[in-house]
Amino acid sequence: MKQYLILFSVLFLLTELSFGQDSIAIPDTLQGRSTSWTVGINGSQASYSNWSQGGVNNIAATGRSTLTIAYKKDRFAYGFLVDTRYGKTQIQNEGNRKIDDRLYIKNRFLYDLGEDESDFKAYANIRIRTQFDKGFNYGGGPDGEDLLISSFMAPGYFSQDVGIAYVPSDNFTFEAGLGLQQTFVRDENLGPSYGLDDGDRFKSEVGFTVGSGFNAEIASNVEFSTSINAFKAFGKSVSSTDVYFSNKLIGRINNYMNASLNFDLVYDDDFSDRIQVAQVLSMGISFTLR
Repeated sequence: MKQYLILFSVLFLLTELSFGQDSIAIPDTLQGRSTSWTVGINGSQASYSNWSQGGVNNIAATGRSTLTIAYKKDRFAYGFLVDTRYGKTQIQNEGNRKIDDRLYIKNRFLYDLGEDESDFKAYANIRIRTQFDKGFNYGGGPDGEDLLISSFMAPGYFSQDVGIAYVPSDNFTFEAGLGLQQTFVRDENLGPSYGLDDGDRFKSEVGFTVGSGFNAEIASNVEFSTSINAFKAFGKSVSSTDVYFSNKLIGRINNYMNASLNFDLVYDDDFSDRIQVAQVLSMGISFTLR
């Protein structure tokens, strides 16, 4: 409960400024279609021999891809986003381990409620969120073995929501409405870890949704984006609200090289009553195709 109250406070504050890497920017000036595809790879390597400070030999690589399509005609707009990341590391004497894994697909529909580019729009979102590969709690088993905790579509989240969005500029939005959320767990043995009854692989919930986001260039060659989304199912207490808070900071060294920081917080008491935290700092190359 204490952790939830902290995160809920963060949600309240960030509704004043937030919509980032999970968002689709559709400029009011757009007429027709625009497409952007960014691909990149980050890596690191360390090797030690007779090194007095100690260290473990390792090599790591992470690939990422973000495809965005935006379309606008008169008062109707549509956005499509596919965001993927996958990374592995090889650590001496410990084998290969996953360090990043994300598959996120979003469809967004907007209809301007005013005839002259109103700040208020009716919206509908359809999202799919899962991962590519198995996830383990390394050494978390009863005898110190690796414990399987997730895999592709275990869990998988499919959500749909509709409501009213406030979009005063191209880089800020706030929205609220009603939503459906389905949880799929392909491996029934993992179902209880994600709020399903023994033997079940699927559940569906109805509730309220709220979300907000912000993205901007905060300094020369430095881009920041942040988004926060919450879902409260009917029949559950406020302390069981699911909250997803994502942040991304990119510093561009030149047209191809960049450094990035991803920082994500999740509260979902179906999985844990503690806040989930993921932070990835990396450097690599990326290309944007239009």
